[in-house]
This record gives sequence, structure tokens and C-alpha cells, in this order.
Amino acid sequence: MRTSTKVARGSAATALTVAGTMTLTVPAATAAEVPAGAELTANGSLGRLGPLTDLVVERLRVGDDVAAAKFGTDSPIDDPAREEQVLNQVRAQAAAIGLDPDAAAAFFRDQITASKVVQRGLFARWTAHPDEAPTTRPDLAQIRTRLDRLTTDLLAGLASTVDIRAERIRCTVQLALATGSAVVLDRLDALHRQALGTAVRSVCAA
Repeated sequence: MRTSTKVARGSAATALTVAGTMTLTVPAATAAEVPAGAELTANGSLGRLGPLTDLVVERLRVGDDVAAAKFGTDSPIDDPAREEQVLNQVRAQAAAIGLDPDAAAAFFRDQITASKVVQRGLFARWTAHPDEAPTTRPDLAQIRTRLDRLTTDLLAGLASTVDIRAERIRCTVQLALATGSAVVLDRLDALHRQALGTAVRSVCAA
């Protein structure tokens, strides 16, 4: 759960430091990139890419439920047929709203990979510490309904940030601000920080 603690910072480098193990390399932010008096609150992650990053984190959290649904069953973490179905859906939806279908599919392939990072990490944790394993099993059908909604929302987020993402340096600065603040707000552990780094790696792709 996000806290209401306010964390002020004045540069992308500070935000990146907060992110801990995330592997983003960014130049120092310019004053124009960071709104005067910007503060980290429970309202959402910082910057132009904050809303998109928040959706990415939400999808990662759904990965926790996917892991809980699959753990101790015959359901594999890798599901190529389902993944291809999702990517085909993404390409069709992206084309309908004027996004590059291949670029959108690359972004969503990263989301799928990031979710599997979470699932594998949780499987390992629960196997090593059975007392931490989930005691209930979420319904995968309901989870997929949530993921479908997030697919639509994430595509809208990509469409609304085309301008900022087209400028490599500016995008990298904004992404560092967004991910650094998301790490704090969502109290992401090492596993989810690693997954977040995977999930956003193509956000600023040319």
C-alpha cells in the first residue's frame, strides 16, 4: 500500500538512487524536467511517465496473483499460446489507436517477461519458505480479465506519451523520475524492482 509520506527531490539522479537495483542510466535532470516544488505523494508516480509506470507496477502486482494461482499446480509459468494471444490482441488494438503494432508488442513482451520474473521469484521464495506460500488460490479467469483491462489502459498510456517517449534523453530522465518514485510509493522489494526494470526497458526505445 502506498504511504502518504512526502519525499522531495530535485533530479532524476536522486530518483534513480531511490530505485536501488534498477539498471537505468540517466543524465542529471534539467530544471525544466522537474516541476518546481514537485513532491512524492500518494497521488501517483512523478513526471510525464508516472501514470504509465503506475500501470506497469499494477500489472506486476497482478503477477503475484498469477503466481499464487499457479503455485502447487501443473500450470506452467511459461504459456506460449496465451502469450501469443495477448501479443496478437495488442497488435490489433495498437493499430486501431494509431500506435506502431510492433513497438507496442515489444513493450508488452517486456510486461510478460517481467511478470515471469515475479512468478519465478515467488515460486522460489515459497518453495524455500513454505510458511510464506499463499493459502488461497486466485481464479486465473478473473486474473485474465484484469490483465485484459490493463492491456487497454497501458496502450492508452503509450498513446498519450508518444511525444515524450520519442525524445530519448528526455524520456530517460522522465522514466527515472517515474520509476524511482514508484519504488518508494509501492515499497517494491528487490524482486519487484528487478521486474520493473525489465518491464520498462523499451519505454524509451527509438
